[in-house]
Amino acid sequence: MDLVPPVVLAHGFWHGSWCWSQVTEHLAGLGVPAVAVDLDGQGLKGSSPLARWRRPFDAAAYAAEPSRVAAVTASSAAATLVDQLRRIGNGRPCVLVSHSMGGVVATAAAELAPELVSDLVYVSAFAPVGGRPVNHYFSLAANAKRPVADLLTGDPTEIGALRIDTGDPERHPVIQDTLFNDVDDATAAAAISMLTPDAPAGITAETLTVTAARYGMVRHTYVVCLRDNAFPVDLQRAFVEEIDAISARPTAVVELDSSHSPFLSMPDELARVLARLDR
Repeated sequence: MDLVPPVVLAHGFWHGSWCWSQVTEHLAGLGVPAVAVDLDGQGLKGSSPLARWRRPFDAAAYAAEPSRVAAVTASSAAATLVDQLRRIGNGRPCVLVSHSMGGVVATAAAELAPELVSDLVYVSAFAPVGGRPVNHYFSLAANAKRPVADLLTGDPTEIGALRIDTGDPERHPVIQDTLFNDVDDATAAAAISMLTPDAPAGITAETLTVTAARYGMVRHTYVVCLRDNAFPVDLQRAFVEEIDAISARPTAVVELDSSHSPFLSMPDELARVLARLDR
């Protein structure tokens, strides 16, 4: 009897393994083993600026303090993720699911160790396979409104991180509207309280090289989130085109009528999508 490949869930910027808790619960009910991991520099592997805790709070110092996760890159985080995949699957291929900027790390991991990835699923995620860093996509017309930029404090190139300030309650409405616009208020408030302030800028700056012989041989699925205020739908679809240009088979596309965070607003439906993958 064949074992069901485990699903490994990788979060996006500022999040951690905690954001997948409801999805793993639903997957368990569907008989699918799943593990959520923390990526380098975030979640339980993250670090806050010291200025975050000083009182009285100095907003200027908070915005200027160099990040302690500045050394993290897509390649270094991918190497850690490959170790996690190998450990979780015990050498067998896993279904790797990535959200948002976690897609960059997952992309690099699939190129590094394609034998450990049976399926690569992007959930409204960046998949920079066209030889350009994520920073390139920030300047495209499809991303003209740059909603995520409104969340940031400090200069990422100076401090080494995309930093947000969750300690200011006046910022919570814009964070909720950008990331959690279809999530109930209580859950959104809880999620905002758990966001890691610093996301490594090195992940957005690195240019990845992926090949048809390695990354291109992995099966790909892209979950488009139609009500996403953080990541424009046109840009999500543009990544599908880039993936298809290098892949051995077309990307399977699934649409969800959700915000950027379906793992919180419709975890049951997202779990069913993951459970239906042809393994």
